[in-house]
Amino acid sequence: MPKPRAKLSGLPVINDRAAAIDIGSRFHVVAVPPELCDQPVQTFQAFTGDLEHMADWIVSLGIKTVAMESTGVYWIPAYEILQDRGLEVIVANARESRAVPGRKSDVNDAQWLQRLHACGLLRPSFRPSGDIAALRANLRLRERHLDYAAAHIQHMQKALTFMNLQLHHVVSDITGATGMRIIRAIVGGERDSGVLAAMRDRNCRSSVETIRAALVGNYCA
Repeated sequence: MPKPRAKLSGLPVINDRAAAIDIGSRFHVVAVPPELCDQPVQTFQAFTGDLEHMADWIVSLGIKTVAMESTGVYWIPAYEILQDRGLEVIVANARESRAVPGRKSDVNDAQWLQRLHACGLLRPSFRPSGDIAALRANLRLRERHLDYAAAHIQHMQKALTFMNLQLHHVVSDITGATGMRIIRAIVGGERDSGVLAAMRDRNCRSSVETIRAALVGNYCA
């Protein structure tokens, strides 16, 4: 027989000035303790001006800490604006908040998060400082660009193979000096293998004759 779920209402409130935000792509739903105002649940659009109005409303109620879930990247603008207002902002893992027993179907996500946060049941995810966050974002962007570059190189290689141009067999890297000169010339309309082979860089190990033979193919493909 399954054990009955624990009742969240019986847990002690640790953060009596805790709020929570249900983050969305177009609007955010904010829940605060019901004793602080007549409308403890309010909705704000995701525009910057609305986020600032949301932050001002939260601060005016004396809220000290705010919890939100890491929904895509939509939480970042709200996080930064609230943090600039001097609030303690935690980003909780959505799986952990949904795993807590006692959730009721008639309680919306923002109210549920607020109750969990008020009872100290949300564990904040690691959020690095501004400089480290910027560095991490740049490193991720660099990695993504390298992935894109690798994919484009594969597209170039496939196009050359489709025309039976064996450039990759006679140069070590088709994105090197020799390879890129030849590929740019081909894209520009040059089809003479002798003219293309003459674009060989002096440091290339393959001879002009070898490169010329590799560049005889089906340019009509």
